[in-house]
Amino acid sequence: MAAPAFVELLNTQIGNEFAAHQQYVACAVYFDELTMPRTAQLFFDQALEEREHAMMMVKYLLDSDAPVRIPGIPAPVNEFADVVAPVALALEQEKRVTEQINALIGVARRESDFASDQFMQWFIKEQIEEVSKMSDLLTIVKRSTHDLETIEDYVLREVTAEAADPTAPPVAGA
Repeated sequence: MAAPAFVELLNTQIGNEFAAHQQYVACAVYFDELTMPRTAQLFFDQALEEREHAMMMVKYLLDSDAPVRIPGIPAPVNEFADVVAPVALALEQEKRVTEQINALIGVARRESDFASDQFMQWFIKEQIEEVSKMSDLLTIVKRSTHDLETIEDYVLREVTAEAADPTAPPVAGA
């Protein structure tokens, strides 16, 4: 069974992932309302990824015979000053999630919970990709604040849908 300290923190992280899901949906809606369908789709896709991450964590706890507690989440930010704001928010969110993943690994290692440490390794790789994607997008959006077509062209050209990763943890309910 997973270490109790790890289980407690992972249950908290499930809430963080669901909150990230909701925030990405709010960002997607913002871009959709601006008639930026490619950027909206990018954020809808990100939302689904965050939900999937939460469900991977649920599955791990279930498989580990550990208690699963789905926490409540705060409301997402729904209003943005400009096209830069939701992307900047997304980047900060990904950096925060990276810190949270690192904390989970720290607890697993401190508790000699090798299975949980192993489980979290995939999330490290995922976070590197997510921070890089949002960082690049933020650079483009800042340069093109008043040229929405340039942003849309960048997303079409540079942001590709991720293929299924055979090394990803299983998802609960899938």
